[in-house]
Amino acid sequence: MKKILVLGAGMVSRPLVRYLLDQPNYHVKMASRTVSKAEKIIDFHERGEALTLNASDDVALENLVSESGVAVSFLPYEYHVKVAKLCIKHKKHLMTTSYVSDEMQKLNDQAKEAGILLLNECGLDPGIDHMSAMRIIHDVEMKGGKVVSFRSTTGALPSHEANNNPFGYKFSWAPRGVLLASRNPSKWLEDGREISIPGELLFENYFLQDVPGVGTFENYPNRNSVPYKDIYGLKDATTVYRGTFRMTGWCETMRKIVALGWLSDKPVNGFSGKTYGDLTRHLIGVSSDENLPKATAAFLGLETYSAVIKRLEWLGLFSDESLPEDKDNPLDYLNVITLKKMLLGEGERDMIVMYHEIIAEYPSKKEYITSTLVDYGIPNGDSSIARTVALPVAIAVKMILEGKINIAGVHIPIIPEIYNPILDELEGMDIKFNEKTEVL
Repeated sequence: MKKILVLGAGMVSRPLVRYLLDQPNYHVKMASRTVSKAEKIIDFHERGEALTLNASDDVALENLVSESGVAVSFLPYEYHVKVAKLCIKHKKHLMTTSYVSDEMQKLNDQAKEAGILLLNECGLDPGIDHMSAMRIIHDVEMKGGKVVSFRSTTGALPSHEANNNPFGYKFSWAPRGVLLASRNPSKWLEDGREISIPGELLFENYFLQDVPGVGTFENYPNRNSVPYKDIYGLKDATTVYRGTFRMTGWCETMRKIVALGWLSDKPVNGFSGKTYGDLTRHLIGVSSDENLPKATAAFLGLETYSAVIKRLEWLGLFSDESLPEDKDNPLDYLNVITLKKMLLGEGERDMIVMYHEIIAEYPSKKEYITSTLVDYGIPNGDSSIARTVALPVAIAVKMILEGKINIAGVHIPIIPEIYNPILDELEGMDIKFNEKTEVL
């Protein structure tokens, strides 16, 4: 019996567990702080086991790792290195869907010495974006061409028929992660120039982009794209850009939420209020007898009738709703209310849109290549974000257990022996790209 340990039972973990339980002779232990979540996913399967785990309990965590063949961490990213060190100690492979941190990369030599694979960024974005991009890049190179421009953008969105709130967004994965990503600085290459944007100005730097057959979205830069020139081997590319899609109106609204201070994860000095409206008043420094929407509009340099003010009012940032007593900072307060107001509803579908744009030069021609993935969640079933994050790493686990991946160290899925089997199997699940080539 091949033993797999799954750490965490969050919103994207179910497809991985069910995929692995469908394989013969696989036993899955799922450990979560809230065991009821794991029990619901395991659903009494004879080869599944749900356990309670506090990830801060070093002894319990090490025992679970030592008993597994492969570990998959869906824990918050700050726990991944801790788990990785235990995997190195006990010579167990580890899979995550998170970005490789500097601390994780430093474990490369130790992982190689232990003969284990620490495979990260094997989800959707990061994950499928890497794999699908590298398949095109390698194909261009095999044909004697070179990539001179690379753009890749992904959005996890409500499907168009479920896009029925003023933010144009619904959470089908952890809201706090979405909100934290809204503070990230960004950097990319544009026609040979390196462009850098501080986190607080992220949402001022978006553009509208039409994805043929899908719709028009806001596109804003995603983290630091510059390293991907080397990671993807794009030595001839003068443009390297990775972005995020959102429905129109998102960027301006989030920019104003940043300006208000609602994305701070630190307790607010001198605040003693009890409601969301109280905190907004405190953040902009107005008294309780002033009209809050009007005062907020003035603070932000907006008209009271602006769409942004209407969105903030709809969300509840001017309301008498009580702040959660178990939280102590604006970000976590915002996390609670957004999850309440912007959760994907019963029977609704989410939508994944991934769009690559590549310009390839050959000795006698130049090509513009687009590759588009559009995937929808299953009503009353797994969301698209859950499937596209969890299934690539599930397939990677199977490949490890079947001896089809034989590398050690810290890696991401950018080599053909990893990405080809994963993309091929995903196509069989109808998660596939539509590729078009136009001669320029």
